[in-house]
Amino acid sequence: RRINTILSEYGEIVVGRMGVPYRERNLSIISLIVDGSTDEIGAMTGKLGALQGVKVKTVLLTKN
Repeated sequence: RRINTILSEYGEIVVGRMGVPYRERNLSIISLIVDGSTDEIGAMTGKLGALQGVKVKTVLLTKN
């Protein structure tokens, strides 16, 4: 629920989202595509990463 609240807060930069439950390992993975500044993305990932039990991995790509 807290994850969804944060994602809603940054909804204007979220282009796509896919959630995959991995029941055998008791995990859930959320993959996001976002379009925002490094400051916006960093603020969002910082809030998500501060949640207990949440790990965040970020890959940044630029379009030439």
